[in-house]
Amino acid sequence: MAIASKLFHFHPSLLLLVMTFLSIHDSQQLKSSEFDTLLRIQRDLNFPSSLSSWNKHTDFCNNTDSNPSSSSSNVVCYEDTITQLHIIGERKPPLLLPQNFSMDSLITALSSLPNLKVLTLVSLGMWGPLPPNISLLSSLEILNMSSNYLFGTIPQELSSLTNLQTLILDGNMFSGVIPYWIDDSFPALAVLSLRDNRFNGSLPDSLGSLENLRILSLSNNHFHGEVPDLSPLRNLQVLELDGNGFGPQFPRLGKKLVSVVLRNNSFRSGIPSEVTSYYQLERLDMSENTFVGPFQPALLSLPSITYLNISGNKLTGMVFENLSCNSELKAVDLSMNLLTGRLPRCLLSNPSDRIVRYAGNCLDGADQNQNPPPLCHTEALAVGILPERNKHRRLSKLVLSIGIAGGTIGGVALIALIFFVVKRGNDRSRMRNPPTRFISENAASGYTSKLLSDARYISQTMKLGAAGLPSYRTFSLEEIEAATNYFDTTSFMGEGSHGQMYRGRLKNGSLVAIKCVKMRKGQSTQSFMQHIELISKLRHRNLVSALGHCFECYLDDSSVSRIFLVFEYVPNGTLKSWISDDNPTKSLNWSQRIAAAIGVAKGIQFLHTGILPGVYSNNLRITDILLDQNLVAKISSYNLPLLSKMGKVGHGNSSSKSKSHSSANKSVKHEDKSDIYDFGVILLEVILGRTPPSKNDVDALKNLLQASIVAAAADARKSVVDPAIRKACLDQSLKTMMEICVRCLMKEAEDRPSIEDVLWNLQFAAQVQDAWRVDSQSSSSSSVGSPGSPLEPPRLAFQ
Repeated sequence: MAIASKLFHFHPSLLLLVMTFLSIHDSQQLKSSEFDTLLRIQRDLNFPSSLSSWNKHTDFCNNTDSNPSSSSSNVVCYEDTITQLHIIGERKPPLLLPQNFSMDSLITALSSLPNLKVLTLVSLGMWGPLPPNISLLSSLEILNMSSNYLFGTIPQELSSLTNLQTLILDGNMFSGVIPYWIDDSFPALAVLSLRDNRFNGSLPDSLGSLENLRILSLSNNHFHGEVPDLSPLRNLQVLELDGNGFGPQFPRLGKKLVSVVLRNNSFRSGIPSEVTSYYQLERLDMSENTFVGPFQPALLSLPSITYLNISGNKLTGMVFENLSCNSELKAVDLSMNLLTGRLPRCLLSNPSDRIVRYAGNCLDGADQNQNPPPLCHTEALAVGILPERNKHRRLSKLVLSIGIAGGTIGGVALIALIFFVVKRGNDRSRMRNPPTRFISENAASGYTSKLLSDARYISQTMKLGAAGLPSYRTFSLEEIEAATNYFDTTSFMGEGSHGQMYRGRLKNGSLVAIKCVKMRKGQSTQSFMQHIELISKLRHRNLVSALGHCFECYLDDSSVSRIFLVFEYVPNGTLKSWISDDNPTKSLNWSQRIAAAIGVAKGIQFLHTGILPGVYSNNLRITDILLDQNLVAKISSYNLPLLSKMGKVGHGNSSSKSKSHSSANKSVKHEDKSDIYDFGVILLEVILGRTPPSKNDVDALKNLLQASIVAAAADARKSVVDPAIRKACLDQSLKTMMEICVRCLMKEAEDRPSIEDVLWNLQFAAQVQDAWRVDSQSSSSSSVGSPGSPLEPPRLAFQ
């Protein structure tokens, strides 16, 4: 030791040399440790082609010409320690790493790089869950593991990476929800990208607390529900939410956004006006949603906008030729909305440098396919997708949507079951007056207990199968549009004073008639619930029955704007068209006319007694009676309180009609007798084969029938009837029909017969006629309907 001391004392240069050697030796030891780690990582990744240049001679920290870095692999060092590691495999879908691959082992190897701040492992075929030992990489600031086969949930151990500024896990198979602790764990997070995974659930409100977030990309996952309030994110510039189930409200955002992509979600609200103040916005894609309300033309002139896509929505409003556009706008897609007016001229300038699409609107003078103008004359949206101001209101909307669809269908089944029990246990008198149903209030049904308890039905309402109709249900606007080919002019059947009628075909191939009824503004969907319940129960063989409905509501106050009523389609036209003076080559014979009259009477009987409260004052005309493929008569127009001031339902003539007889409304006691009068007018036309021009003519023709009834000769009666049926009707049958017709047309309501008496006499006339026809065919000489015959009806006295 003394010798060494003396040696260093006399040779200070030797001491310096030794110290330098030791320093170099220590540096090489540190470098060798990280060098070995990189080679181990190469081995764990199964020697990918992007690392083919790595070997025991590679100087990773000195990227010279002999050791170049590349776009597929790169190592960055600072003071002889690795701070960044980038390894990128082939861009095409990578092959899975072998079965012996272990994410846990790979992360353990990476933890041997204590100063690693940036880690990129992309398209390498890595598989398995993200292991808990990810917490060992505590110095990471940027982590990118895109385009692999990683799965499972995000482990809570990831929260240990408190320095993380960028987290990119695109193109994997991660599932589960975004953890609630994300805001506390990553206060510096600026980029969060989880595209193309299998994440689900709703987004945590804590996302709105990531104050430094600049990019949020969650595209193509299974997220749903409302987007949390992101307006506190003052630095957010890119928001990509496409390919999920977000909605219904447009998200609340800050104003520094450069790109907003909301494509292919479930947004169903209007565009908030503040979007037009996003002066840094360059890209806005709202396509393939159900956005409603007015389009904001100011979006075309935002100072930074270059790409705008609002296609595939329900945006309304008028655009004008003189609107201004940003000269840098390169692509605009306005197609498949409800826009009217004329395409702005500014969009047609520089056609070689700009892509403009606008088909599927109702624009004037446009060279791309447009819809007929009536389709776009709406400022509404479908019920159930209204703007919601708070969570309580959203819940009530959901209850309403479920109630209309589920309550009506489930209610029918429950009513049927209760009726069956009552029917089995009660005698005939009880059947004529069935007991009131009492059903406890059910929030999911959307109907009050009083409404349900008042819904009393006789057995005919239970025999839905006899009508051969599907269950009543709620239709969506999309279904109605598809059925009518977006209300194409070829589907248009006619227009009354308060509604349009369209022919449609459902997805199952069945034809329907869709009536659009415009309502006064200010009434909510709740106020129509009782009427919808009534409509859903009006189903009978002799009614054109409703199959379902769809509400539309104004955007600004959520009140109902239009109601679409979907009815069964009746193909053979009106009863009037089968009367000879209208179409001599297509005329019903006498037996068919009686059968049609019986069908109408049965329909009226059902309206009066088949449901409580009964449906009266239906203002029936012969043009309201349709014939199906079997010539069965169906009443296509009947009175409902829902439409009492808006026009009548069905798909007959929907023009307004005055009351048939004012005396019918003098007393509730005779409220059913106005329909009896109207039926008498229809019966008069069936017998005579022509329509009375006025009410005075009705009275004159009634007197003519009354005079012919009391005449002794049968020829006197046959001389006044339709020549097409004159030879084929038996006098007793004709006389019975004349008698009941005259009685129905009595001036005073109390003198008119009940619908039951009408129906009984019509059936007698049919039986007499059929018996005579059978006897005539068999050349029988027996007299049918002679005095004393058991088929003889009671005589009707005339005053």
